[in-house]
Amino acid sequence: MSNQNQVRAKKHLGQHFLNDENIAKKIADTLSLEGYKDVLEIGPGMGVLTKYLLKKDTTTHVIEIDTESVDYLKNNYLNLASRIYEKDFLKYDLTEVFGDKPFAIIGNYPYNISSQIVFKTLELRQQIPEFSGMFQKEVAQRICSKEGSKVYGILSVLTQAFYDAEYLFTVPPSVFNPPPKVDSGVLLLKRKTNFSLPCDEKLFFKVVKTAFQQRRKTLRNSLKTFNLSDNLKANTIFGQRPEQLNVSQFIELTSLIENDE
Repeated sequence: MSNQNQVRAKKHLGQHFLNDENIAKKIADTLSLEGYKDVLEIGPGMGVLTKYLLKKDTTTHVIEIDTESVDYLKNNYLNLASRIYEKDFLKYDLTEVFGDKPFAIIGNYPYNISSQIVFKTLELRQQIPEFSGMFQKEVAQRICSKEGSKVYGILSVLTQAFYDAEYLFTVPPSVFNPPPKVDSGVLLLKRKTNFSLPCDEKLFFKVVKTAFQQRRKTLRNSLKTFNLSDNLKANTIFGQRPEQLNVSQFIELTSLIENDE
């Protein structure tokens, strides 16, 4: 291995390089590798997690926007070279790599785009049976939180509609270079089996996002833009605030709005 210091962490890319081998191995071990052969790591940096993925019975691919990191990986992981994509995950069409094959996603995600990574994963969920990795702790907790929690919100509902979400463990700032100002958290998402949304998907996303934009208000007030009938607004569900509704109640709410006469 070349000198670890070859890649400089870049603030504008939200880079914090993990330098704890035990934690890297623990994150690599979060995936079950059941039902798929391919794994895509987002933002591998200098490959601290990558090397543990490469030891597994899987085909590892990495996507990295930082040219310096790409060069480092190509020089140090020769057997990976053809599966290093110097692309922006958020903009890249992954069918170019995977076609319609299933694959898992893993990574130490850049904090500044971690929520967007989750939203893109939801769009691609038919191909992504598992998703794991490290986020800012409060984002990981939000994704996994249940109704009634202060941090429960858009990310929680939309993710948990399609995936079972589990918060696994907390990681302190001291194991990164440079250390972030906050704790990190590792989570695992496992796609629900044989699940399909029993309401219109676009409407479901819109209802959830609109409701939480004014989370202090009752749904009767926060969902005014949907021009609901008085008859529908009389339903007791509209007297609740969004954080009181679990995922299946949000699905029920969307169906009510969809069928509102």
